[in-house]
Amino acid sequence: MPRPREFDEDTAVAGALRAFRATGYEATSTQELCEATGLGRSSVYNAFGSKHELFRRALHRYFDDVLRHFRALVAEQRPARETFRAVFTSVLDDEAGPDAPGCFAVNTASELGGRDPAITKALHRHGEEMISLYTEIVERGQRDGDLKSDATPEAVAQFVFATVGGLRVLARNGFDRTALENVAERALAAL
Repeated sequence: MPRPREFDEDTAVAGALRAFRATGYEATSTQELCEATGLGRSSVYNAFGSKHELFRRALHRYFDDVLRHFRALVAEQRPARETFRAVFTSVLDDEAGPDAPGCFAVNTASELGGRDPAITKALHRHGEEMISLYTEIVERGQRDGDLKSDATPEAVAQFVFATVGGLRVLARNGFDRTALENVAERALAAL
């Protein structure tokens, strides 16, 4: 009879997420994953099958956390422009400071996007989910007259998604908060 697992899988995935987020997929060693998850080498592989599968699980955990966070912002039901201001402010807060880990999705897209089909597919699916969420905000804003109606809601949502990604990349490249706020303000003005 197999021995039951003696660890909390959720806690192990959360630890792996922190490790991968700090250094990326390729640079994170098995030893670092053991330390981050609290599991031995064989337990990591017995529980998750491979480093790639553990990474995939950590990435999906991150996606779930991000979607939950941004859905909560949307649920506050403020005017659409203010909701997008809150989205951009949240991104700036997340990216503030030289030790901020940055967006795991953007970092992963830079490292593995286009090279790893499974991860690329997961990134694309997450992007579509975010665009769908932003589309809801745009539809509401256009209906209420808070946002311009000169573009389709999906096109505006894609612009917001690209702006969020751009802000995160600029932050990773050392641009200060003032520069990021300038970009966010121009994006808000365009809405």
